[in-house]
Amino acid sequence: MAPRADTAGIARLAKAQDAVVSRAQLLGLGATTDWISRQVESKRWQRLFPGVYLTHTGQPRWSSRARAALLYAGRGAALSHASAAFRHKIVDSPGRVIQVIVPHGRRLRHQRGLKIRYRRRMPAVWGRLPTVGPIDTVLDLADLRETPADDVVGLVCRAAQRNIDIEQIRMALNRRGRIRHRRLLTELLAAVEEGVESPLEYRYHRIERSHGLPRSQLQVREVLDGLWLRADCRYRRYHVRVELDGKLAHPLGRTDADVWRDNSVGILASDLTLRYRWRHVAITPCHVARQVALALRSRGWTGAPHPCSPSCPLGDLVDHGATEGPGGARHGRASSRPSSLPASGARG
Repeated sequence: MAPRADTAGIARLAKAQDAVVSRAQLLGLGATTDWISRQVESKRWQRLFPGVYLTHTGQPRWSSRARAALLYAGRGAALSHASAAFRHKIVDSPGRVIQVIVPHGRRLRHQRGLKIRYRRRMPAVWGRLPTVGPIDTVLDLADLRETPADDVVGLVCRAAQRNIDIEQIRMALNRRGRIRHRRLLTELLAAVEEGVESPLEYRYHRIERSHGLPRSQLQVREVLDGLWLRADCRYRRYHVRVELDGKLAHPLGRTDADVWRDNSVGILASDLTLRYRWRHVAITPCHVARQVALALRSRGWTGAPHPCSPSCPLGDLVDHGATEGPGGARHGRASSRPSSLPASGARG
């Protein structure tokens, strides 16, 4: 008599594996190839990948698709790149394709909805769904050809927000051989340790540095008028704040909460608040630098900003008759010319 499938055992296995089972597992539980085929042909089950089945007729959840990918890829496979980043909550969406790595030397057929990469040295993996660790995941994504610099910044900032150890990322980066964006990653890890929390803040941090502006304090929290307020960038000595709004949906770039905050700091802290959005910082950075320099000068800053190029509009703030002060710092007066606003689409 032919062996009978252990349906109770199959049900327990499916429950433990996100409703997904493999052909090899089914055969080990007494199922025959004919019995498996009947489950699929009768529409009780769905075939997700060759030899891997979803044991119900509904829409597969992401975890079921991920489990199916791992079962198809075989022993030693692990979720990687965007799939791993989603598991670690570094990104909000896993994307349409499940991404896995497998040991080098194994070759698998291309499958729709699945991206397979081969590794000579497999990193440490962890979790109920075997997944590359968060530190290697950040570096793997940064190393992709299609990952732009701003996305690298966002990855590292999000990793820091998820309490992933920045020093461990730095150590892992130093252990790697060739990797894209190495210089950016090295610079960025230092900036995140100083308080940078977003790509927009990182861009502003670079504006300060490239135009000779004083370094602002990042993410300053304080209580004013009974409200906990946070300033993105604050020049405490000069009572100037810079708020960075990365969202595009706010009418006129401000929310009701922004208005209350700006009013409070103006009345109680006597601070001047400058507000910039992504377009200002990314497209016209030199004009941002010029306006911040003017604000700081109006509050007593005597330093000398420097233009980043011959066409930088900050150049008219440099007094050509300025003398060098202690430590080689140049001092001069701000130009009396009014600030020129950049034309639409113009670069700073």
